[in-house]
Amino acid sequence: MAERSWTKLWQVAEKARRRAHAPYSKFLVGAAIECTDGTLISGCNVENASYGLTMCAERNAIGSMALSGKRPARVAIVVDHERPVPPCGACRQVLAEFSAAEVEVRSRTLDGQELRSTVGALLPFAFSGAFLEASKKPRSKRR
Repeated sequence: MAERSWTKLWQVAEKARRRAHAPYSKFLVGAAIECTDGTLISGCNVENASYGLTMCAERNAIGSMALSGKRPARVAIVVDHERPVPPCGACRQVLAEFSAAEVEVRSRTLDGQELRSTVGALLPFAFSGAFLEASKKPRSKRR
């Protein structure tokens, strides 16, 4: 079986990267999600002078995807860096919230260097709703 092309995803992620608001770091990132129904959704990083309020490209794309009621099939990230940059820890956790472990995540530089991974490989011990459900069950008293 031939691999599906990532060309359109890379184009959408790069277009989003060019729209990033990163006046402080100058670190522009674009992300594109191909949803299970084939829809493409993008996001860019949006910095804020109050650094803690900055939102990553991946989380912005996931928010738009959630608003659309869709699920991710694969994720592309484009960065202007000397090497591909994986999602940060917060983005990995949010990806894990919405994605199956086998969802492919790729990061690419402007000159074409690529990092290939999956959500499960990026965050092998993700915190999930299963932990919250388990905490609601009564436990026996310890002696």
